[in-house]
Amino acid sequence: MTIAPSPTIGRIGHEREPIIVIDGFSSNPAALVEDAASRGFSPLGPHYPGVRAPLAGKYLSERMDLLQRLLADVFGFRNGANLLECNFSLVTTQPGALGVMQRLPHFDAADPGRIAILHYLCGPAEGGTAFYRHRSTGFETVSPSRMEDYSGMLEAELAQRGAPEAGYLRGDTSLFEQTYRVEAAFNRLVIYRGWTLHTGLIPEGHPLPDDPRAGRLTVNTFLQAQ
Repeated sequence: MTIAPSPTIGRIGHEREPIIVIDGFSSNPAALVEDAASRGFSPLGPHYPGVRAPLAGKYLSERMDLLQRLLADVFGFRNGANLLECNFSLVTTQPGALGVMQRLPHFDAADPGRIAILHYLCGPAEGGTAFYRHRSTGFETVSPSRMEDYSGMLEAELAQRGAPEAGYLRGDTSLFEQTYRVEAAFNRLVIYRGWTLHTGLIPEGHPLPDDPRAGRLTVNTFLQAQ
């Protein structure tokens, strides 16, 4: 029987959204990397700047007791959560090829019951994840009641100022202020609500290889509260 790692719980920005970091999550992360290397990756949807390969969510079962406790104690999900999707992910899109929305912070769903689980299978050289506040609205999360205001304001700002220069977002901009960041670390798991504005931190000049053994490999899982 493996000993469950200890989670660290932080709070993001003014809205104090919870974020959980668990180092040493998997007892055999190297096997996950080799599993990824054996799979065929392909683009999946218009928003992710790279390629993905499906992974069965059962890989989380090793730490299911820990995850269920954290979902209940930290996020208030007393009835558990359902798996929506789980994928190996590799960032491979070069900065100059990014779409406009890929150059900005994003949210996964305007739903407090949507949970994102990000498992790094790469090291610190691959950057990390940053969280943001939209300056003009002050929003750090996008709820259903905020969706119209946020989308309308952002659309107006982009129309007035033009699209951001092609490239991955790093640090503060005229539209967004960075409020929190988590550094990549091999076998580090990060849990947060999907309505939080965030983006991947991609180091400048990173070659973005498509080899899972050498690239920015993560597992991205989404859960929905019951």
